[in-house]
Amino acid sequence: MNFNTIFLKSFRVLLLPLAILYGLIIIIRNYLFDKQYLKSAEFNFPIICVGNLAVGGTGKSPMVEYLIRQLRKDFKIATLSRGYKRKTKGYALANEYTTALEIGDEPMQFHIKFPEIAVASCEERIVGIPHLLQDVPGLQAIILDDAFQHRSVKAGLNILLTEYSNLYSQDIFLPTGDLRDQRASAKRAQLIIVTKCPENISPEKKQRIIRQLRPTATQKVFFTTIEYGTPYHIFNIGDEWHLTPRDEVLLVCGIANPKLLKEYLLEKSHTYYQQDYSDHHIFSIDDLNEIKQIFTDIHAKDKLILTTEKDAVRLAKFTEELASLPMYVLPIRHRFLFEEGEQFNELVTDFIRNFSFNPVL
Repeated sequence: MNFNTIFLKSFRVLLLPLAILYGLIIIIRNYLFDKQYLKSAEFNFPIICVGNLAVGGTGKSPMVEYLIRQLRKDFKIATLSRGYKRKTKGYALANEYTTALEIGDEPMQFHIKFPEIAVASCEERIVGIPHLLQDVPGLQAIILDDAFQHRSVKAGLNILLTEYSNLYSQDIFLPTGDLRDQRASAKRAQLIIVTKCPENISPEKKQRIIRQLRPTATQKVFFTTIEYGTPYHIFNIGDEWHLTPRDEVLLVCGIANPKLLKEYLLEKSHTYYQQDYSDHHIFSIDDLNEIKQIFTDIHAKDKLILTTEKDAVRLAKFTEELASLPMYVLPIRHRFLFEEGEQFNELVTDFIRNFSFNPVL
C-alpha cells in the first residue's frame, strides 16, 4: 500500500461525521418512500433497472449491454440513462447526428454499439419514460441505467450489482466509504449480481459471499467475471490489435475503477504507462497533446495507446488528431460463473414475456 493510498484512507476516516450525517439523510428519505409519504411512480410497462448501492466501478454499463444483447433478439427495447456530464438538459433521444456531449458517454456507447435500439437520456426518469413510450411505437421494455437509488420510479425488475472486492455488506456511507444508499435498500432488488469475481472463485467462497449479503428468500444471487475482448481501432472496428508480451501500452482512461484493467495489462503486455483522468472526464485538446507527447516518449517498436469504450466516445471528436495514432479500444463483457447465465437470462426474459398489463379504466 503506497503513501497516497494510506493518506486517502486516513482522510476518509476523518470524514466519518459527514458520513453519519449523509447516512441519516438517506435513511430518512428511504423511510419516507417506504411509508409512501414520498411517492414512486409505477408504470404499466416492463421496466428493468440496473444499479448499485456504491459509487461507480461495479460494471453497470457492461451489464446494460449484456441485457441488450440478450433481449434485442426477442423484444423491442430501449435504454434510458441520466446522461451524466452531458451539455444538454431534459429528455434527449439519440439519432444519427447525436454526440456524447448531448446524451452522455455511456448512452453514446450504447447508441454506437446498438444503433438499432432506442437510446435516450433524461435526468428525471419519470419524465423520460413517457417520452420514450411516445417516441418509440411498439416498445416492449425499457432498461434504466444506474437508477436503483432514484426512487421516483418503481421498476418491475431491479438488478443490483456489487463488486466482489467491495461488497455493499462490508461498506459504509460516503464520504468515508463508498455507499450512496443504505444496505437495507438491497431488499428492493429481485436479482443481485456479484461482479468482477476471479474466474476460479470456489463454490465455498460463493456461499460465504451469499451469507454475507443475506439475500431474502425470493432474491437470487449470481456471480460474474469480466472478460476482455480484442482491442479494435477507435475509428475502424475491423482493425484489431492482439496484445503480446512485446507490446508497450499507454493506458488512457477516465473510469471509476481501473484496477482490473491494469492487472490485465500487467499480464498481457510487456509494460504499460498510465494516464489517468477522473470518471467521465471530458477530454480537451490539451489532454490530447499531452497523450501524444507521452506516447512519443515511449521508445519501443511495438507500442499502442489503449483506452476504454467509455473514454473512446469522448475521444472520438478528435478525428483528425487521432487518425495517425495507433489508438485502440478494449471491449469488456460480463460472463456468468457456475453455469448460471441461462438461468439469469430466463428470469429476465420471463419478466418481460409474462408481464401483466393492467389497462387503465
